[in-house]
Amino acid sequence: MLNKNRRLAALAALALTASVALTACGGDDGDSGNGGGGGGDDAAKITVIPKNLGNPYFEASTAGSERAAKEFGGTIDEVGPGSGESGPDTQVSFIQTATQQGVNALVISANDQDALCDSIEQAQEVDIKVVTFDSDTSCRDVFVSQADAEGIATKQIELIADQIGGSGEIAILSAAANATNQNEWIKLMEEDLKANYPDITLVDTVYGDDDDQKSFDETAALLQAHPNLKGIVSPTTVGIAAAARYLSTSEFKGKVALTGLGAPSQMKTFVKDGTVTEFALWNPDELGYLAAFTADALVKGDITGEEGDTFEAGDLGEYTVGADGVVVLGDPFVFNADNIDDFDF
Repeated sequence: MLNKNRRLAALAALALTASVALTACGGDDGDSGNGGGGGGDDAAKITVIPKNLGNPYFEASTAGSERAAKEFGGTIDEVGPGSGESGPDTQVSFIQTATQQGVNALVISANDQDALCDSIEQAQEVDIKVVTFDSDTSCRDVFVSQADAEGIATKQIELIADQIGGSGEIAILSAAANATNQNEWIKLMEEDLKANYPDITLVDTVYGDDDDQKSFDETAALLQAHPNLKGIVSPTTVGIAAAARYLSTSEFKGKVALTGLGAPSQMKTFVKDGTVTEFALWNPDELGYLAAFTADALVKGDITGEEGDTFEAGDLGEYTVGADGVVVLGDPFVFNADNIDDFDF
């Protein structure tokens, strides 16, 4: 945590920003919109910072947060790095700006486990609540996990094993090399392969940085580098869609299996044309919805992030904070030709 001098500096910066904002507005005492400090009314002002903007997955999660905010009477402001910007510190400036604006809470899908902590701790020192979702940090109040990490990893290996007949070479197409959720899943997938699938060999792991073109190019490079490849697992919605786009018009369609975590709206074409058999995900709209309700519960003091805390999350019902301040949305869901038309996110 910050020492006393850093705390005073953070408070001084916040006071200066508020003063400048009031001067610019001519001293109007009316509604201040999304920013403007943490006290004075019951409407939680929440800034959502996804890994990057323009990503359909995060567009869906932010829509869920906005839906939640309408229900509990708060406001949502989404900011973040542009598409393809996935460095460990690309979210820092957005955290700092939101802190200066005096929001009540931050909801962040972290690009790095540790690089954001200085800026997050500055926010916490001025009583801004911090919720991470989708990808965690080593500092926050609560992490809203899309599903149990082991369950996510196990499901993806189960899917690829079924699709390649339990033997052969596979590769992983990940997002950014420093993405905490991706790295945790990959580690667990490697452990699952060693323990339960002796005839499946993981020959390579590559990174598309959640950029469509780079992920497309990495798929092509994988297939060129490993002519005996039987399957690809991509635990990222951008990656699996880009890989499917490459496979769908290549000689490898129907020969190299592809699974992972995908959005039904992006994958529907590739399921229907036979490029992809099955893949998994949770509902990102519900993930963003739950993350916003978690932030609101923290702001209102209904929870502190301690294990055993309970709160209501609108249509999703009651949730309990687990060990290490983790709230779990639920189990991953498998999409295939039989059900994909039932989903539009």
